[in-house]
Amino acid sequence: MKSLKFALKSVIPITFSYIFVGIAFGIMISEKNLSLAWLIAASTFIYAGSMQIVLLSLLMSNVSIYIIALMTFVINSRHMFYGIGFVEKFKKMGLKYPYMVLTLTDETYSVMCSLKYPDEVDEEKVDFYIEFIMHMLWIISSIMGYLFGSSIPYDLNGIEFSALTFFVCVVCSQWLSNKNHIPTITGLLSALLFLRFIGPDNFILPALSISLLILIAAKKYIYKGEV
Repeated sequence: MKSLKFALKSVIPITFSYIFVGIAFGIMISEKNLSLAWLIAASTFIYAGSMQIVLLSLLMSNVSIYIIALMTFVINSRHMFYGIGFVEKFKKMGLKYPYMVLTLTDETYSVMCSLKYPDEVDEEKVDFYIEFIMHMLWIISSIMGYLFGSSIPYDLNGIEFSALTFFVCVVCSQWLSNKNHIPTITGLLSALLFLRFIGPDNFILPALSISLLILIAAKKYIYKGEV
């Protein structure tokens, strides 16, 4: 029970972004006259907020399945970088391993990276509860948007800013709580470099790739705490 309570407390900062975007997705499905079963299947098995919304537009435009698969890979490929740091940890969870891989998102990754686990909680249970709670919240929010969206006055312009502010807070927390700033500085410089030369639409994957290579090369210095 302590692990569950700690997990619930930990996900509070990201709940509203899930709720609003989930409702928006449910409304979009309803407006396209797709079935509730289609929505539940998408929210359960695709479970990628931005990709689900893009997928809806692609399906309505009769885009080929190969183009959809390619765009899905490009849009969600950043999750491969997130997952690298959790592979060994998730493997220890046995049968839960595939589910943990499926439900690791931008937000849950950031939460779990910044958590300081108290001694009285089970770390594996906390991680599972975090991902399970947010997965269920996404599904429920989508269903709410589908069923009641037409009666909800809404304007979701700028809702993506909530995710940005959350990540800024996570970075600030990491900077203040860790003496070693190599990972933060590496990520910042890589992002600025590729943003300058590639542009805002394509810089994420190259920046992540270079950051990963640099951090692997500097691994011994990071763990020694050298700046």
